Amino acid sequence: MLDILHQDDTLIAVNKPAGLAVHRSKMVGNADTFLIDLLREQVGGSVYLAHRLDRATSGVLLVARSTEVATALGEQFMGREVHKQYLAVVRGWPEPEEALVDYPLPGSRDSGPRREARTRYRRLATVEVPIALGRYPQQRYALVLAEPETGRFRQIRKHMAHLHHPIVGDCQHGRSDHNRLYKQHFGCHRMLLHAWRLHFRHPASGEPMTLRAPLDEAYANLLARFGWTLPGDAGNGIG
Repeated sequence: MLDILHQDDTLIAVNKPAGLAVHRSKMVGNADTFLIDLLREQVGGSVYLAHRLDRATSGVLLVARSTEVATALGEQFMGREVHKQYLAVVRGWPEPEEALVDYPLPGSRDSGPRREARTRYRRLATVEVPIALGRYPQQRYALVLAEPETGRFRQIRKHMAHLHHPIVGDCQHGRSDHNRLYKQHFGCHRMLLHAWRLHFRHPASGEPMTLRAPLDEAYANLLARFGWTLPGDAGNGIG
């Protein structure tokens, strides 16, 4: 059963699990299970995606009950009216602790002309792990709050990799040696990027809504192991 964060006559918010493809596409290869199909079976009736998350990413996902609502929500995303906050565990300790990454990216996948892409981030916590890897006897990691101001393909993943602080567990843009370290020492087999908080206007009432998605067990256990805690309220901006 999918974890439903909110449900009414017009929209549903789901806490998408990591590793579950949202819908059928060339990007997900031979996947045969899709969130949109599972949700349709669970709630009954028609459901339409309002936006998307990468297969490896977990967190808040909005699904509409009609094409009209999907269009209305999509316009909020396109108009940059939706405020999104992600939690990511990255290699190293990003400096400065808070910054705006302004680095153009291709509009879709990894081809085509580059378009503006901006992500704000704030370093929330750090840890030094006493495990040797390569020429370093200890490894540094940080918990980062990321706020994408634009919506390019894999934007946060690419921006953190551009800063040389890739997200742990990212098979495309990360470091395979650090990904293996987390599997072997921490039993963590997922990419550590989570769509934590979403602020938008309800498409029917126009009222502001804020939804948060709890971390899954693997992510939550890792934070507990490192002694990290989440901010009670990250606010509506970190700039």
